[in-house]
Amino acid sequence: MPTLNWIGKEAVVKHHQEVPFRLLEPVPDLACGVDTGGNLIVQGDNLHALKALLPRYAGQVKCIYIDPPYNTGQDDRGADGKRAGWIYNDRVESPEILEWLGKVVGAEADDLCRHDKWLCMMYPRVRLLRDFLRDDGVIFASIDDVEVASMRLLFDEIFGAANRIGVIVWKNATDNNPTQIASEHEYILCYAKDKRKVPSEWKASTLEIKTRLLEVGEKLINEHVDQSALQAAYTKWYRENKSQLWPFEDYKFIDGGGVYTGMRSVHNPGKEGYRYDILHPVTGRACQQPLMGYRFPEESMRRLIDEGRIIFGDDETKLVELKVYAKDYRAKLSSLFELDGRIGTNEIKAIFPEDKRPFDFPKPTELIEELLSFTTSGSDLILDSFGGSGTTANAVLKLNRADGHSRRFILVEMKDEIATGVTAQRVRRIARGYTSAKGEAVAGLGGGFQFCRLSPEPLFDAEGQIRRDVTFAQLAEFVWFAETGVGYTGCADSPLLGVHESRAIYLLYNGILKDRSVAGGNVLTGTVLDMLPKFAGPKVIYAAANRMGGRAAREGITFKQTPYALQV
Repeated sequence: MPTLNWIGKEAVVKHHQEVPFRLLEPVPDLACGVDTGGNLIVQGDNLHALKALLPRYAGQVKCIYIDPPYNTGQDDRGADGKRAGWIYNDRVESPEILEWLGKVVGAEADDLCRHDKWLCMMYPRVRLLRDFLRDDGVIFASIDDVEVASMRLLFDEIFGAANRIGVIVWKNATDNNPTQIASEHEYILCYAKDKRKVPSEWKASTLEIKTRLLEVGEKLINEHVDQSALQAAYTKWYRENKSQLWPFEDYKFIDGGGVYTGMRSVHNPGKEGYRYDILHPVTGRACQQPLMGYRFPEESMRRLIDEGRIIFGDDETKLVELKVYAKDYRAKLSSLFELDGRIGTNEIKAIFPEDKRPFDFPKPTELIEELLSFTTSGSDLILDSFGGSGTTANAVLKLNRADGHSRRFILVEMKDEIATGVTAQRVRRIARGYTSAKGEAVAGLGGGFQFCRLSPEPLFDAEGQIRRDVTFAQLAEFVWFAETGVGYTGCADSPLLGVHESRAIYLLYNGILKDRSVAGGNVLTGTVLDMLPKFAGPKVIYAAANRMGGRAAREGITFKQTPYALQV
């Protein structure tokens, strides 16, 4: 199998193990809601943030979506709107990343090309991401032509080529500029942690609704020959069931071809499109044109009109729409996906009407919804470690409102001004409601989140000792992860953290036994053992010291001394 090599690889392949564990420090003033629903936004370098999240979430994430730097050479915009500096979604030339490369790779970093730097940045992060996935978990990663070949080989190395599920080609633009080959697409790579554990067929949560809608439409078409009677019968059924029809709540029409809706897919979003007249079939006058013109050239529009795919209003004052049948709604996650990329920009402008450019090139919510609707359900956990504008959280809340599920999200964003002013603020407005650019009130989707920053200092000090301000609950997460390799979901209110693979795991630390024993209960003695919650099988006990002598072995105890046994 082909392998990927680059300058600096030897220095970074194990760097994820060297990254120190830090603590997550809640910032209540930036949180949203009392009931956060298990949602979390973390501000900080995602390499350190992922390491801090591992003790809590290792092996628990169902789906990861990342939109990493495309490495196109385009910088981030500064406060003055000019390109300056670096942001995760487009370049690896920032002072932060260069400083990191100098420390990790050494003097060799000065000779790296930008592709070497991109791989050095990506490898330890992707390596950590794999540890978060459940056995049946999957990861999606957006990228374009610049680094798609490197990303595929990188993922092959970390996840294994046998766990490659596929590649989605996302047609997100129409480029009419003179060129050799017009670039009108990006890629989304999909890999599994263990492809054998992933269902052989993915079905969207909307599939049952679509099936029911098609059954009703076919029944009514067979019962009614007259178009007026057919529409009346369907309208009656539609009104009675509309609240249960998501995402088909706008499919309010029917004809001999089936149930359909009108969509403004013929309108050009963003920049100027095509200009020509479409005559209304009744009045004979030219229909009102969309603000930015039509998306398709005139010959394509004529073909759609001849095929009966264009919906006209009562007169020429209504914009024409494209007739879209429910039967054509995507029932599979296809390797070809068409969605105008400018929709993401329009979405975030509507959420931040006070800012002309809140964030460059955000992904459309519908894109992430599509991926998550096929791969997640219930209370599944979704992770996005390049959080950016918060699109992934938006998609999660939108899906939950639509299908009644309780998916959870974790987002990580490096830049403080983005994390607080865009990521968290967007999710807060989406959850609570906001006023759009048109002055219209947009209802909230519900939900909330906790906001955390990373502790300035690692869990262990320079001497390798546990910091004095670390709480029992914080160390419990770390001990559990060190012992089991999976995230801790217990309450951390007892020295017995839980049972894993038939062995009980205990932690004696920070007065968990209310200071009624030696060193506040941090030292394992016979008296302390008698006070611990009982377990009949093997026991692993983490403590500062062991004074039980030979009795520990007779009691089935494996003793591990803190902090030395915790240097993971």
